[in-house]
Amino acid sequence: MSPPLVSDLNAIDWSAPWLVPWRGLGQATAQRVLAGQTQPQALNAVGSTLWPVAGQAPVCFVPQSDLPAGVAYESYIFEYHQCPTREGLHDFFNGLAWLHFPRVKRRLNQLHVDQIAQTGIAPVRGPARDALTLFDENAALLRAPEALWQALVAKDWRRVFIDLRPLWQQTHLLLFGHALLEKLVYPRKPITAHVYRVFSATDSVASLDDWVAADLSADKLAAKPFAHLPVLGVPGWWPGNEAPGFYDDPSVFRAARTVAPASVKSLDAVGN
Repeated sequence: MSPPLVSDLNAIDWSAPWLVPWRGLGQATAQRVLAGQTQPQALNAVGSTLWPVAGQAPVCFVPQSDLPAGVAYESYIFEYHQCPTREGLHDFFNGLAWLHFPRVKRRLNQLHVDQIAQTGIAPVRGPARDALTLFDENAALLRAPEALWQALVAKDWRRVFIDLRPLWQQTHLLLFGHALLEKLVYPRKPITAHVYRVFSATDSVASLDDWVAADLSADKLAAKPFAHLPVLGVPGWWPGNEAPGFYDDPSVFRAARTVAPASVKSLDAVGN
């Protein structure tokens, strides 16, 4: 285990509001890695507490070196139910996503494989696979009142965070994307999530897992059903956003474009 991984795992603030749903399994996994296990070993050990019978777990985590040359990552997971895992925060949070959201992760994997079967592996993925990757890496799941959702879609930041601030008490936000969680280990004001609206029966992780897995489709994702949310602007999530002028930063809280872009934005195109 490399020293940077130790440093990064120790840097995780499990008391951060966005990590509350991830804390139990996340801390257990991190402690195993810090004690000397590889990330695949640690994730498999924690997974065995959720799926104690052999073969029950959605995937088995294996070292990245197990992925054969020339085989697509998503195809390998789909065929062998094994998830190649590198050491580092990115794959650490990806592993936690499999533990918390097995149905969503399997659905994303299925949709990727379906797209590969249709279009093959190409330098340009196309709108559906772009959106699948974007969801997997950077999505946040939001249940919110209609007024707040519409203001978020319109990027009417004053209305989202000031005029409608009380409505955040009626809102549930859960960060899903593993790249998003990785970036927030070292919080920066511009870090922005791609928000996917949910209507689950409850706000439990299990309910969200069921609802989102059933709702996801290649066509829906290709239509870019996302709103943008600078995460540290969420009321109660960052002390700095109580200060006057926090939201008066056009480099982060950008006005909506008058003409929609031609394709799904990359992970670094929205203030990251």
